[in-house]
Amino acid sequence: MAEARVPILMYHSVATAPNDATRALSVAPEAFAQQMALIDDLGFNPVGTAELAASWRTGKPLPEHPVLITFDDGYEGVHRHARPVLRKHGFAATLFVSTGWIRGAYDTGGGLDTMLDWHQVRELAGSGVEIGGHSHTHPQLDQLDDDRLRSELVRCKEIAADELGTAPLSFAYPYGYSSRRVRHAVREAGFAQALAVGNGLARRGQGPYALQRVTVRRSTDAQEFERLLEGRSITRNFARDRALTKGYAVLRRARQVRRKAIRSRV
Repeated sequence: MAEARVPILMYHSVATAPNDATRALSVAPEAFAQQMALIDDLGFNPVGTAELAASWRTGKPLPEHPVLITFDDGYEGVHRHARPVLRKHGFAATLFVSTGWIRGAYDTGGGLDTMLDWHQVRELAGSGVEIGGHSHTHPQLDQLDDDRLRSELVRCKEIAADELGTAPLSFAYPYGYSSRRVRHAVREAGFAQALAVGNGLARRGQGPYALQRVTVRRSTDAQEFERLLEGRSITRNFARDRALTKGYAVLRRARQVRRKAIRSRV
């Protein structure tokens, strides 16, 4: 039997008038509503991140045609525009928050657009949205030294637990970047599963700390969205993204080597 593959949809901002920093990865509210209706019409069943990972750990069955709906960063439009649509369909979803970008006592001012506040995050949690971690200040985690890496993870988890009354179990890597060292640190910080990007369907064999997602963008039309759900033509759709990612990965590795060399001389 072929290994089950599950589409994990990665959203960011849901906004009518996004700014330049978030436009490409934003989705118009009308498009988001149409996409959720299509999920319903096609018979897909949204589940939470923790539910999917627990099922793959224990063998507990998932509903037929599972799909994950995830949001990164913590933009205000998730509460304003996405929450009513999710509630209308009774859909589960996961919101991964960068705690230093959420408006409130811990806000570092790094948010790229209007961000959620903690009251809104609590309302989303009360609506059945799983809240996960996305670091504190949204850095490239694989570029950090061990102390700062741990600080980003632990601070994120502790702030979320303090604000929500329960610690997050799921994590999403900022920018999708991770490494064996980062994945180990995420596990050591107490997160039970983590999502990357990869622009492919998730499967059990990826392991609980490297589950792939597919990116939903402002340019994603109804036909492409249906192909993402059904796992059709994903390689072709994201061919340019993969080429750019591979090229940038080489550059980032070279920068890491230079930084290590400089630190070793100090």
